[in-house]
Amino acid sequence: MKYRIAIVEDEKASRELVKKYIKRYSIEHNRFFDVVEFEDGTEIIRDYEGKFDIIFLDIEMKHSNGMEIAEKIREKDKNVIIIFKTNMAQYAIKGYSVDALSFLLKPVPYFAFYQEFKRSIEKLDAREDSYILVPVESGIKKVMTNDINYVESMKHTLTIKTKQGDYSMRGVMKDMESKLEKYYFFRCNNCYLVNLAKVKGIQGEFAVVGNDELKMSRARKKPFLEALTSYVGGVK
Repeated sequence: MKYRIAIVEDEKASRELVKKYIKRYSIEHNRFFDVVEFEDGTEIIRDYEGKFDIIFLDIEMKHSNGMEIAEKIREKDKNVIIIFKTNMAQYAIKGYSVDALSFLLKPVPYFAFYQEFKRSIEKLDAREDSYILVPVESGIKKVMTNDINYVESMKHTLTIKTKQGDYSMRGVMKDMESKLEKYYFFRCNNCYLVNLAKVKGIQGEFAVVGNDELKMSRARKKPFLEALTSYVGGVK
């Protein structure tokens, strides 16, 4: 898995140092990363698409404040790992409000970088493939599997239903089912692939998922209820 990393820093020397550290880590661990540089925070939030896995974000930049930039990033992306770089330790407490993973105090030695970067990679590896990529008007969006209520199939169009909204893409249910099966998604009929964690209850022939009632087909009702019972009982 190749992760995408953004370095947001107005000082070129600091950007180069982080790139150097990432390259060293890459060689030591045989991992590969796509690295993109931004000279100011306003650049990364312009048309932000949520395509980065890790963002190294300086707090004090000439034209923007890293904390404010982080808040705007969090409005659009709840999952990206943010690592602040600063020479002021008191910012660490404020970092909790934007769910920052950690802080690196300047000047950053390699050992400190290594510890935090390794922790970030391990966190990403643990949730590897726990999202699907969905085309949107602005580009590509990562939709986390645990945010999905269910997937609806209609004439080769898949609609991913989430609490945040709906996303549509071309595709077939069989492929989506294969991708999501390991995250405990199960069909209640040919049209609906349901996240078992989002089932609120069963009412007659319907599964209550989020605010919707989904019809269970005669053929799929029994295996669906068995899968749901197994999931709720912890036999996974």
